[in-house]
Amino acid sequence: MDEEYDVIVLGTGLKECILSGLLSVDGLKVLHMDRNDYYGGDSTSLNLNQLWKRFRGEDKPPAHLGASRDYNVDMVPKFMMANGTLVRTLIHTDVTKYLSFKAVDGSYVFSKGKIYKVPATDMEALKSPLMGLFEKRRARNFFIYVQDYNEADPKTHQGLDLTRVTTRELIAKYGLSEDTVDFIGHALALHRDDRYLDEPAFDTVKRMKLYAESLARFQGGSPYIYPLYGLGELPQGFARLSAVYGGTYMLNKPECKVEFDMEGKVCGVTSEGETAKCKKVVCDPSYLPNKVRKIGRVVRAIAIMSHPIPNTNESHSVQIILPQKQLGRRSDMYVFCCSYTHNVAPKGKFIAFVSAEAETDNPQSELKPGLDLLGPVDDIFYDIYDRYEPVNEPSLDNCFVSTSYDATTHFETTVTDVLNMYTMITGKTVDLSVDLSAASAAEEY
Repeated sequence: MDEEYDVIVLGTGLKECILSGLLSVDGLKVLHMDRNDYYGGDSTSLNLNQLWKRFRGEDKPPAHLGASRDYNVDMVPKFMMANGTLVRTLIHTDVTKYLSFKAVDGSYVFSKGKIYKVPATDMEALKSPLMGLFEKRRARNFFIYVQDYNEADPKTHQGLDLTRVTTRELIAKYGLSEDTVDFIGHALALHRDDRYLDEPAFDTVKRMKLYAESLARFQGGSPYIYPLYGLGELPQGFARLSAVYGGTYMLNKPECKVEFDMEGKVCGVTSEGETAKCKKVVCDPSYLPNKVRKIGRVVRAIAIMSHPIPNTNESHSVQIILPQKQLGRRSDMYVFCCSYTHNVAPKGKFIAFVSAEAETDNPQSELKPGLDLLGPVDDIFYDIYDRYEPVNEPSLDNCFVSTSYDATTHFETTVTDVLNMYTMITGKTVDLSVDLSAASAAEEY
C-alpha cells in the first residue's frame, strides 16, 4: 500500500464510484478504499436479512416474505431519466456493458388528493383528466412551444429570451392555472420546490424537453429506466471499470485517516498502520466530518407489499411526485415503487419507498400523505439520515467531498454534483455528447 497515487477515493457510494471510474479512464492512478466490507456506502442495496438486521436488530425476517437473496432493496432509491446525464455518463465510460436496464412503467403526480399520470406532450395534455377543457388547450399550446423550442433557432423563441424571462412570466403568457404549473414544475421539470418560478425559464424548458425526449425513447409509460437487480449494480459496474483501467480497490479498511502536510494540503491516507500517499482525496462526508456542515434530514419509509400501488394502472414500477403546494409543505414528497419485474424482490412482491426532506421534529408522521397512497403493506421500515455538504475550499486542501443524497427519486441532482466535482478535480468537463442507443438494453425485455 505504500505507494503514491494521483487520487485516493474514500467510500464506494455511487458518487465516489462514478468519479473513480471517470478519473481512472482519464489515466490517473486511483486507489479506492471503503471502511465497509460491501460496496455502495449510503447508496447500497440490501437483501432481506441485511434489511432486517439494519432496522430490527437481529431477528430473522418472516418466511412468508420469500427468500432473502431475491431482495435488492436500495437505501437511496432513484430512477434514471432515459436521456439524462447519468445515462450519458454510463455510456461515456462504457459501464453500460456491465448493466441491464428496464423501462419504468409509470410516472404520476399527486393533485387535489388524487394521483394522475403525468402528461408530457401536447397530445397527452388533451387527454389528461388533470385539466378541464380550456386549460387543456392552454397547456397544449405551452407544450407545443416547449417541444418546438430550439436554443440555436431564434424563430422558435417567439421573441422571448428565456435566459432573462422568468418561468413565472413565461407561464403567465399561456395563462396556465396554479395546479397545471404545479405538475409541470415538479413532475415534468423535477424542481424540488417553487424557487424556480422566479428563475430564468430556460432551465425549466430544458428539463421539460429532457422529460419528453426520454419518454419518447422507450415508448413506455415513463421517461425513467432502472437497472435489473437494483442500484447496487451501479457502484460495482464502476468498480469493475476502474479496475480495467488500473484502479485499485480495497474494501473493509477501518479508520481511513486523511493525512495533511504543514500547509494543510492532503498528502495521504492511513489505514491499519500503512499510509498511501496522494495528491488529492475524493470522499463522502463521513470520511471528513470536520469539512462539512449539516443541511437537513431525509426521512424515508421502506414498505414491502404484495400488490402494485393502487390507481397506477397496475404499474410494476412507478414514480409519484407529491408537489409541496398540494401538501402545504416547503419541499416535495416522492413515492418510488419497483418489484420482481426489475429483479429486486421475489415474484409477487413490491418494494415501495416514500421519501421527503424532514421539515418537523416528527418526520415519520410527515410521510402520511405518501403512505396513504400505498394500500396495505406486509412490512414497513423507517430510515432517517442527516444530509451534509462540504464547506472546505478544495483549491487549498485538495479534498473533494460529495454532498449527501437528497430525497428525490431520480438521479439528476446526484450526477450534477458528480460532474461539478469532476471539473473541480481535473479542470475539464465530461463530454456527454454520446450515442444514447448504447443503453437500449431495456428494449429486450
